[in-house]
Amino acid sequence: MKVKTILVSQPEPATAKSPYSELAESTSVKIDFRPFIQVEGVTSKEFRQTRIQILDHSAVLFNSRTSIDHFFRIAQELRITVPDTMKYFCISEATAFYLQKYIVYRKRKIFYGNGTMSDLLDVMKKHKDEKYLVPLSDIHKQEIPGMLEKGGFKFTEAILYKTVSCDLSDLKEVNYDILVFFSPSGIKSLLQNFPDFEQNDTRIACFGPTTAQAVREAGLRLDIEAPTPEAPSMTMALEQYIKKVNKIK
Repeated sequence: MKVKTILVSQPEPATAKSPYSELAESTSVKIDFRPFIQVEGVTSKEFRQTRIQILDHSAVLFNSRTSIDHFFRIAQELRITVPDTMKYFCISEATAFYLQKYIVYRKRKIFYGNGTMSDLLDVMKKHKDEKYLVPLSDIHKQEIPGMLEKGGFKFTEAILYKTVSCDLSDLKEVNYDILVFFSPSGIKSLLQNFPDFEQNDTRIACFGPTTAQAVREAGLRLDIEAPTPEAPSMTMALEQYIKKVNKIK
């Protein structure tokens, strides 16, 4: 069956020119965007119940801007003044610069890697005596705690935000030829919102092996998968599939 419509389970790109707009133009397919999941901060009450004391730590490890936002949010809600002596270790330079939203950057001890956890660990090896607080989502890869443990670092995992399903009830009567997913949480949201969902002719596309596994475990048919050697991006995988079924040369 030909593809005429696609729903991407993510926010619409901020810029008018994106790989998706180019895909829509080259294939004449209508592409809509709708997040299936959203991030919510844990409440100060929930955080207190963990008995984690922020000020018992001398350093904070940030792997995203979201983790920065929720660290300073919870500190403010608990009326905690983060001392100037606190050290900040960030996954990348861009993440480190985001700290300027909350602190006077040049007056603080800030360290960063080149975008990977292993690279940041090399920086942290010179600060082995610190006690690290690691803000995380309730759904997170075990890579970060695992690597810290293996490296012999003293650290505390702090769940400061969580991934929850969006309300998709307005999509009940809307049908798309392809649904595109990027995380197991997106699949979970689909089934929570539509427990009687029947795939029929709807094609499912996904990015990443864990998302692919979630599709199959849900008993759904996976039609388009990325990344692959032939299609390293989601848009490339979609384009190849659409050109094949729509017989576009």
